[in-house]
Amino acid sequence: MQIGVPTEIKANENRVGLTPESVAELVGAGHGVVVQQGAGDGSGFPDAEYAAAGGEIVVDAEAVFSKAELIVKVKEPQAIERARLTADHTLFTYLHLAPDPDQAADLVDSGATCIAYESVIGPRGDLALLAPMSQVAGRLAVQAGARSLEKVAGGSGVLLGGVPGVEAGKVTVIGGGFVGKNAIEMAVGLGARVVVLDRNPAVLEALSDRYGPAIQTVYSTTPALERHVAESDLVIGAVLVRNARTPHLITKAMLASMRPGSVIVDVAIDQGGCAETSRPTTHADPTYVVDGVVHYCVANMPGAVPRTSTLALNNATLPYVMKLANGVDQALAADAGLAAGLTVKAGKIVEPTVAAALPQFA
Repeated sequence: MQIGVPTEIKANENRVGLTPESVAELVGAGHGVVVQQGAGDGSGFPDAEYAAAGGEIVVDAEAVFSKAELIVKVKEPQAIERARLTADHTLFTYLHLAPDPDQAADLVDSGATCIAYESVIGPRGDLALLAPMSQVAGRLAVQAGARSLEKVAGGSGVLLGGVPGVEAGKVTVIGGGFVGKNAIEMAVGLGARVVVLDRNPAVLEALSDRYGPAIQTVYSTTPALERHVAESDLVIGAVLVRNARTPHLITKAMLASMRPGSVIVDVAIDQGGCAETSRPTTHADPTYVVDGVVHYCVANMPGAVPRTSTLALNNATLPYVMKLANGVDQALAADAGLAAGLTVKAGKIVEPTVAAALPQFA
């Protein structure tokens, strides 16, 4: 099969769908790989490495889409990319369709088969292709929050770890999944006071067993959210509802209770955000202020560390790319976890949760 790797064109997105090592694996298995010139530059993979791995370097994205049957990307296709998709293509990438009806309409109209990374279920029952980027985003969330708390960034001027004689900053993590666990790891490492809220007692128990008195675990209710959000220097939104829009757990009314210069890092922004006041931002212009509270809502946070992110993502995606390259229909029939990622096919949204969010396309 011919596999295509276009350059990512979302703002400040420097990751790439396949590394040269992944290309070498695919070529070694008898497949062809077409790579757009410069696709790997942002992640530190020059064209020469792709050529040495057996990839064919082409000048532009149009050539990639015209030559390839399977398109492997990182972020959701932008409008100009969606216009290049046809019924002969299979697209394998993050989609996050539920809050994005414009993208959904274009993908449905294209007739392409679209498989979403964020919906693929691994052998252990986890979201196998979302996990590595959630790990990166969770760790970055604390870094981004710490920077945003600096006075020059509009924050309150609080150092999360404090110093001897000065109380450490308070970090509240909403959600104890992959993002939340990695945010907690970083926040504890900095010496912050950490509270995590979740509705799953088993998650809270596991986190308590791991960190002991270094964190406070709280069952998530509206009063508990209101109390801890109001007391926080940094709130990290780490809530995930698979294939659905994230609920607005942080209301605009809650912002009025937060100290001026406090920070919200909404990692859930790809799925609509868990704060009522959240809207997507970019790495070039990552923050804005509402009611005195700094909001960091970058929609592709792992793109800030593209080398690490690309390598971590390829570790997870390559086995699935290999299966799809050997035959899309056969791969989907043989692997129920991969089939769970099938989101658009033959002009319809076929993933049940996404279809429920966008019934006009089902």
